[in-house]
Amino acid sequence: MSGPRIRLAIAAEQEVISAGLAGVLGAHADQVEIVSYTPNGTRDAPDVVLYDVIALHEGEATDLDHLVKETDAAVLAIARDLRPDLAAQAVARGADGCISMAAPGEQILALVRAAAAGELAGDVTLDEPGIDQPFERLGMDAGLTTRETEVLGLITQGLTNVEIAERLYLSINSVKTYVRSAYRRIGVTTRSQAVAWCIQHGFAPPAAS
Repeated sequence: MSGPRIRLAIAAEQEVISAGLAGVLGAHADQVEIVSYTPNGTRDAPDVVLYDVIALHEGEATDLDHLVKETDAAVLAIARDLRPDLAAQAVARGADGCISMAAPGEQILALVRAAAAGELAGDVTLDEPGIDQPFERLGMDAGLTTRETEVLGLITQGLTNVEIAERLYLSINSVKTYVRSAYRRIGVTTRSQAVAWCIQHGFAPPAAS
């Protein structure tokens, strides 16, 4: 492969995960350079960051918010197949894409290349033709798009349409359009019905106040 290598950082709390991902992608040293990442560092700033979604289980995910809002790196959520709700949360918070931890190395590398090229910017592209689905994404069985899943996930967390628009950098009219289309797909007409459906289908319940 010609051209500069992609600088890739791995944000994972569990050493076995970071070491495993580094090993898988390190086999492609002609294309990927594994670099360390510190929130305030500029040296070896990564082009792409792999973010283990397990950090969303109990934490406030301030590190993910920092990556999304304050760096130029593309962020790919490394999803846990038994916790699809965490992947949905990562996407809702601005991750550029997501892929299963169990995906083959070549598939992870392909998404890393797409992210580095800016092909995932602004939305998750796992719904696009030709992109293999790496895991059973929330709402897939109901035909929900990734963006509709994001919106429903935030509705389930109690956000208003205005708050969802701000979180996802969408216009309020776009949010309303996604809400209407999502409601049609899951067969509900009210917000409370949507929340009930989402909780029954694996979305994370509202955080305890």
